[in-house]
Amino acid sequence: MQQLIDWVLGIMESVGGPGIALAIFLENLFPPIPSEVVLPLAGFTAANGEYTIVEAVLWATLGSVTGALLLYGFGAVVGMDRLRVIAHRMPLVDVSDVDKADTWFTRHGRKAVFFGRLIPGIRSLISIPAGVDRMPLTGFLAMTTAGSLLWNTALISAGYALGSRYHVVEQYIDPISKVIYVLIVLAVVAWVIFLVRRNKRRSHDPDHEIDPDTLT
Repeated sequence: MQQLIDWVLGIMESVGGPGIALAIFLENLFPPIPSEVVLPLAGFTAANGEYTIVEAVLWATLGSVTGALLLYGFGAVVGMDRLRVIAHRMPLVDVSDVDKADTWFTRHGRKAVFFGRLIPGIRSLISIPAGVDRMPLTGFLAMTTAGSLLWNTALISAGYALGSRYHVVEQYIDPISKVIYVLIVLAVVAWVIFLVRRNKRRSHDPDHEIDPDTLT
């Protein structure tokens, strides 16, 4: 972790604000780069006069939105049609499961993207289903920018206020992040158990048939 901090600090000191954008862009693509370390560090360097706190927030938000757009593009390339084909070929999963998820995201996608940008472990991944669903780009950009701006402002401001003690931010957020990761794992396990049990019930139901219309 110290090597990561030194690397990020070196980027910020060498290229200034664009270094923050680059670090946060990479954080979107590689979750091992934690924003709870990078952003308070950006606030600390802003307090040292490398750039203003407003510049730090704006550069960080630019990096967040750019990284989110790349993941949105990946999801859009996959698309709902390919995802339905993949679901049809996967054991336990029904095409209808994908359709239900798509319906939910169509209804609640804007809220999901906004609040997702505020949750460690979800911040980056939420852009992929938004792309798969082909969420309107204007709405996606608006919610991504708003959520990212809020998250970035909070952590950069904390680092700015704490100065050399910027690492305290990570100490408070890290336990929360771990709890969220555990909840995500538990949710995945619960979903797999549900799928297995559903498959067993269907295997004992001779009347169960696959609706061919769901495969078109």
